[in-house]
Amino acid sequence: MDPFNLPTAVDGGVVKIGDGIAYAGGPRGKLDVYVKQNPSANAPVVMFIYGGGWNRGERWEYDFVGRALASRGFVTVIPDYRLVPEVTYPAFLYDVAVAAKWVEDNITTFGGNPDKLFMAGHSAGAYNAVMMGLDPSFFRDAGCGLKVRGVAGLAGPYDFYPFEFNEVRAAFGYAPNPEGTQPVRLVTSDAPPMFLATGNLDLIVKTDNTTALAAKLREHNVPVDERYYDGIGHMEIVTALGAMLRWRAPVLDDMVNFYASLGALDA
Repeated sequence: MDPFNLPTAVDGGVVKIGDGIAYAGGPRGKLDVYVKQNPSANAPVVMFIYGGGWNRGERWEYDFVGRALASRGFVTVIPDYRLVPEVTYPAFLYDVAVAAKWVEDNITTFGGNPDKLFMAGHSAGAYNAVMMGLDPSFFRDAGCGLKVRGVAGLAGPYDFYPFEFNEVRAAFGYAPNPEGTQPVRLVTSDAPPMFLATGNLDLIVKTDNTTALAAKLREHNVPVDERYYDGIGHMEIVTALGAMLRWRAPVLDDMVNFYASLGALDA
């Protein structure tokens, strides 16, 4: 991701105000915070969860995402989380919830409004973000009382049981109820509104995942904004958030408009 994080390739007018803040113990229990250079108080908060098959990824790789969302007025939080093989499901989800607890306790210091918490994620991170909206037990177990106002999932796996690939088996194969790990099986009318997007050239996570979850949300009368971008593959949908490749697809504009439709940017 280095080319997307060069100073000439990222959005300006943004400050990385928190770098490697500990939200939990261990080397993976850290997060970064991005804000506009002259932030307004009570700004909406987006927690972005990166992907990597639950076995790789670093928060610094997504600096361009933090700066992109912050440039649009969001206090943006990007946490690391523990990975396979150190942990398996559901530990990486618990880590995201603990990071949300940090947001609840601390984000006002950075100008964020904890009552306007939105989730976003790409690939495995989209799964993690969506699960925060669908299964309140993770926030409850972390002692977090926040409500997820909306979720943006980019190229996420939401309907992948039975587990076909070794990467997925390593993360989920020990789950006592494997079908219960699937977002499509956890949707209720209490789910938050969702923006679900994918590229029609994605060869890594099938677009059927987005289609299936969007349909299930609609069955329960949950608002969903479903997008399929022409000529976009698995990684392009997240790199299109950055300033350098934003011309490829209007992913950032569509995400921000979705959050705005939920009152994120209201004074």
